[in-house]
Amino acid sequence: MHISVLLEEAVRYLNLKDDSVVIDCTLGYGGHSFEILKRIPNGFLYAFDQDKEATGKAKARLEEAGLNFEIINTNFKNIKEEMLKRTAKVDGILFDLGVSSPQLDNAERGFSFHKDAPLDMRMNKDSKLSAYDVVNGYSFERLIGIFYKYGEEKYSKAIAKAIVKYRENKKIETTLELAEIIKENVPEKYRRLGHPARKVFQAIRIEVNNELEVFEIALRDALSLLKKGGRICVITFHSLEDKICKQIFNEVSSVPAELRDLPVIPDEYKPKFKLIANISPSDEEILNNSRERSDRMRVIERG
Repeated sequence: MHISVLLEEAVRYLNLKDDSVVIDCTLGYGGHSFEILKRIPNGFLYAFDQDKEATGKAKARLEEAGLNFEIINTNFKNIKEEMLKRTAKVDGILFDLGVSSPQLDNAERGFSFHKDAPLDMRMNKDSKLSAYDVVNGYSFERLIGIFYKYGEEKYSKAIAKAIVKYRENKKIETTLELAEIIKENVPEKYRRLGHPARKVFQAIRIEVNNELEVFEIALRDALSLLKKGGRICVITFHSLEDKICKQIFNEVSSVPAELRDLPVIPDEYKPKFKLIANISPSDEEILNNSRERSDRMRVIERG
């Protein structure tokens, strides 16, 4: 069963009214959107997801809560372009980042290092670049770069070297094939800390879907779509996403550094946003859903 991350907290901090206009940037199978819809009977929900498999299943679920929604089947990097076609400003925006549980649980999508499947990892099946292309086509130096930058993997060099050597004889085609190569080329003590393929799979997935660059673009655009008093909730799964969110939120909620010592701050330089919350999952939530252990939610409001 798919359990939506930080569900109650996200819905509460969006500060919904019965007529709120809300955007769920990461529909998935509709867990957050379903709860949002129940609380906005006179409002409207716009839900983004580039995964056609997910949106097909989510639609039926959302219809149980209400018909006042539209599913927009595109990457949330297009949020500003799509929303300017539909409405001026919105009351709430939710991002729940990273790969969804249904994608992880569906072996054939190639996201999981626990289940054998073709190397894929595309959130949008129409995208050209796949995990297979990264693993079999990237140079030694480029592999090291993405493993270290996106996975924070300290054995990036050894793992990249092993991949390049292996593919001299045959292409790496499946998730378990890649996971085994990784496992065989890290120290035994490192394997005991958790699955040694976790960080490399994360790095490849981020590269395939260009996740960090897309998120930064979308978050900046989302801020421009908020009404006064409107809120954005961002749920991140790892430190790289959270770092981007923290940096942008701090930037827009602070007076420019060079003006902070002025006795009076000119109105045009006063921050237009204020930080509301920075939340981690409770022990109970982690117990019910182990995938929440790294998650964090940051909330900002337009002043």
